[in-house]
Amino acid sequence: MIKNIAVIGLGRMGGGIARNLAEDPRFSVTVFARTEETVAKCVALGAEGAASAEEAVVGADLVITSLPTPEVVLDVIGSALGSSPEGSIWMDTSTIDPCTAQDLEALVQTSGRSFIACPLGKGPAQAEAGELPLFVGGDKALLQPMAPVFECIGENAHYLGDPAAACMFKVASNMIGMTNLAVLAEGYTLCATAGVSDAAFEAALRDTGAWSYQAALRLPWMMQGDFENRFAIDLAVKDVRLAVDAAARRSVPAPVGAAGLMQLVSASVAGCGSEDVNAVLKVVDPAAIGQRPRGN
Repeated sequence: MIKNIAVIGLGRMGGGIARNLAEDPRFSVTVFARTEETVAKCVALGAEGAASAEEAVVGADLVITSLPTPEVVLDVIGSALGSSPEGSIWMDTSTIDPCTAQDLEALVQTSGRSFIACPLGKGPAQAEAGELPLFVGGDKALLQPMAPVFECIGENAHYLGDPAAACMFKVASNMIGMTNLAVLAEGYTLCATAGVSDAAFEAALRDTGAWSYQAALRLPWMMQGDFENRFAIDLAVKDVRLAVDAAARRSVPAPVGAAGLMQLVSASVAGCGSEDVNAVLKVVDPAAIGQRPRGN
């Protein structure tokens, strides 16, 4: 039975996961992050703070990592792994490439511990609400002991196979979503040049096959000129680059994904890297919308 949980990385996704676990009486949670404020939020809900990743994992039945890049994941797990008990489970929720997932699985299993890849869907609001889609890869025998954890942090757990398969799905889904957003920005701006109002554009698009999760979530922000960071351009660049690179390694043509990546890179180069990914609109419309009449 999983009781003691360590969470390493308390960013927009990891913070929500840690806070939900900290409030659940079934678990005893220890957290570590480099930002004291994020640690304090979890401690206020009953978690314990640790001075290092190595300290956090001592005595943990389960270690959850939520970190920004594959390189950071490898570094943190590589340095802290030996401080955790043999037989513990390590679950990485970061968005990493399939090759790194395979390396982590080998590293963790060789040490006498178990590894699960569990990249996440949607965003910080769902992490905070405990309603994340979970894309699980690893030994099926781990699904039963992990069920209470999945129930606490997520809404649906999708088993996809081994860790590499789960991570491939995650980067592919981000490539699909971010490419969809890039072409949404183009279509939105194109219709504006013909005098289509915001209200008419949204109402009509909802009645077509072009409507999408990204449109439902981010089109209103585009229309308002709201580029506050919920999922940054630079993170989207990283994720889509991982997918395009994975496609190249497997000889899968991905020219549409590559074109979406270039739009995101252009937005980053234009100085929008720390803004929400809907700021890809600025590549198409440098006026940044929200500043020109769009009709009723």
